[in-house]
Amino acid sequence: MKRIVIALGGNALGDNPKEQLAQINQAAPAMVEIIKLGYEIIISHGNGPQVGMLEKAINMAANLDSSIPHVQLPECTAMSQGYIGYHLQNALLRELRKQEMVWQVATIITQVEVVADDPAFK
Repeated sequence: MKRIVIALGGNALGDNPKEQLAQINQAAPAMVEIIKLGYEIIISHGNGPQVGMLEKAINMAANLDSSIPHVQLPECTAMSQGYIGYHLQNALLRELRKQEMVWQVATIITQVEVVADDPAFK
């Protein structure tokens, strides 16, 4: 089976979970059509806006309530990957089942090592 990578930019997924669900639900039928053409698909996505939203919300809450811990960027990154993957996985499964296709979908959290003094992080 041939494979194809579909890359979704974080900004293309919307500015909040509601927008993200709408965007993903709109994209799922097209992704299933690619599967029907004989491809195994791998979906990669950006998550910059989502990481920022999580980090800001959690750390603002931590500043207001000492029982809520501050959360660092790597954990916020994993959280955003998880919930974006969750939305993608559910939308794809719904569309696959709608079309009576018995396929499995999995979400995988990844890590990327970067250079700590990279100017892009300033």
